[in-house]
Amino acid sequence: MKSNKTEHLSKFGFLGLIVTLGIVYGDIGTSPLYVMKAIIGANKHLDVNYIIGAVSCIIWTLTLQTTIKYVIITLRADNKGEGGILALYALVRKSKKKWLYVIAIIGASTLIADGIITPSITVVSAIEGLKGLNPDTPIVPISILIISLLFVIQQFGTKAIGKSFGPMMVIWFTMLGVLGSIEIVQYTAILKAFNPYYAIHLLVNYPNWFLILGAVFLCTTGAEALYSDLGHCGIQNIRVSWIFVKTTLILNYLGQGAWVLTHMNSLTEATNPFYAMMPESFLIFGVVMATVAAIIASQALISGSFTIFSEGMSLNFWPRQRIKYPTEVKGQLYIPFVNWFLYVFCVIMVLYFQTSSNMEAAYGLSITITMLMTTLLLGFYLKKQKIATVFIVPFVSVFLTLESLFLTANLFKFLHGGWVTIMLAGIIFSVMLVWFNARIIKNKHMIFLNIKSFFQIITDISKDLTIPKYSTNLVYLSKADIRTEIEGKIIYSIINKQPKRADNYWILHIDHVDDPTTFEYTFEKLIPDVLYRVNIKLGFQVQPLINLYFRQIIDELVESKEFDLISRYPSLRKNKIPGDFRFIIIHRVYNQNQGFRFKERITMNLYNVIKHLGITDTRAYGLDTSNVQVESVPLVIKREYKSRIKRVEIL
Repeated sequence: MKSNKTEHLSKFGFLGLIVTLGIVYGDIGTSPLYVMKAIIGANKHLDVNYIIGAVSCIIWTLTLQTTIKYVIITLRADNKGEGGILALYALVRKSKKKWLYVIAIIGASTLIADGIITPSITVVSAIEGLKGLNPDTPIVPISILIISLLFVIQQFGTKAIGKSFGPMMVIWFTMLGVLGSIEIVQYTAILKAFNPYYAIHLLVNYPNWFLILGAVFLCTTGAEALYSDLGHCGIQNIRVSWIFVKTTLILNYLGQGAWVLTHMNSLTEATNPFYAMMPESFLIFGVVMATVAAIIASQALISGSFTIFSEGMSLNFWPRQRIKYPTEVKGQLYIPFVNWFLYVFCVIMVLYFQTSSNMEAAYGLSITITMLMTTLLLGFYLKKQKIATVFIVPFVSVFLTLESLFLTANLFKFLHGGWVTIMLAGIIFSVMLVWFNARIIKNKHMIFLNIKSFFQIITDISKDLTIPKYSTNLVYLSKADIRTEIEGKIIYSIINKQPKRADNYWILHIDHVDDPTTFEYTFEKLIPDVLYRVNIKLGFQVQPLINLYFRQIIDELVESKEFDLISRYPSLRKNKIPGDFRFIIIHRVYNQNQGFRFKERITMNLYNVIKHLGITDTRAYGLDTSNVQVESVPLVIKREYKSRIKRVEIL
């Protein structure tokens, strides 16, 4: 559920625009640090048409891919104000195309994988500017130090530094625009780049177009963040602020192109036009601002990764992890496992690639796949919204073609380091795929019974004084979506597995719904003063702090006099002592000898390994371990016996 602060910042206005600049544009806003350098490195023989054509490609990529696809169209596909590929999946997952979850986890895993390289390339690119002052500057150690500090502070929250992100990015983008404008004046012919003819000419007449396109694509790698941060900033703030951002970015790219054309004969392999066009007296300030922008971009990536994994847990794509809330700001969370996972691989990236030029050769491959997956899901979303096919087909076709070209171009990066992000994406994808399918297998073999047929025996057990009282209030976590059903394993636990007498039995069901911020519950008396059912509905962005929510529910029921909390033990009731609560969580344990098919056995065996990445349900739901009982039952399936054991008489 959004806080008032979050809602306030997402409203359109001056404050909302400033905050949007600090949250949304870190990645795409730091692209000028390395895009033009990558373009120069993609072609050894530079000429006027090449540079103007490359800048034209940048302008039209930002226009088609970022402005039209994301800012104008994709931002409309909001899930109650929330965006991102998993929010988009939540909008279409109830369609008849059950395999859409594969598209969603491909997109999410590639987004995370390519995002891991973002802090590395932005920080290293920023620090490399110091080489203009001292060629012997130790880039790698300084970069690792900055990255280390960035990840260490996550556990304390980023509320304080976050307040300055917006104003700092205003300065950053203003600096980009001013520096670019100064160089444009020196070579106004660069303005020809607005003509798409030069972009087409470049792709048609240069045989290494794939290398060029792979470098150009780096200018739009942050486009997915525009959609992912929709819930934080609001559609109007993003659309209006993008006008300013796009203007300054294009001015800077034009300026870098103009500088290259006026210094064609003095370029070296190490030349970075972004820093080279700065006056020497301005260089230190430029490096400082680039470093700040790199930190902001990295912070956005880290926070975004926390959100993706959190949503993945709620959508059953990822094992539950321990989640902390370092500040009172709603939506700001910290996942230790994810934080240190990202940190380790960011450091490995810096140590492995050493320079931003080497990272450019690997960067962008995975994110292209994310964009393709977003386009596919958008097609199904538009169809669900009953948009005419005559509009859907051209939209999907154009962007699938464009992104397929970018993917083809980026595939040439595979052997130059792109394999690293593809490998990471493959690992994350495999975990998500196994986890999701294992849960399907477990649910498929779950036995549900009509709860009404057990009303009498539950009532009798509750009143049977010959059975030792197990607890005053006995709470079972149930997966039964239908209110009239209950798992057979819960009935077995109450009746057969050490009959459990309690004064009150509670069936507690957690329902994760598609609305990202749903936070509500229903209450029903199944057997008056004996059996109750509570259904807690949570959006996929609301954390399942079940112990806390259940206490709130009990307090409300007591206040409304729908439930008597006082203990039933005479001595305690006399003194108005509240009754005790005991939670029971039943785990179904997989045994490969239970008759599963080969594919199911593989999935469940992998599931048993992967589950060690997560935490127990007790910790995930925030339950007090002193009043939780975990019971294990075998995960079995109904099957016909191929052979039956034969009985013989005793001789």
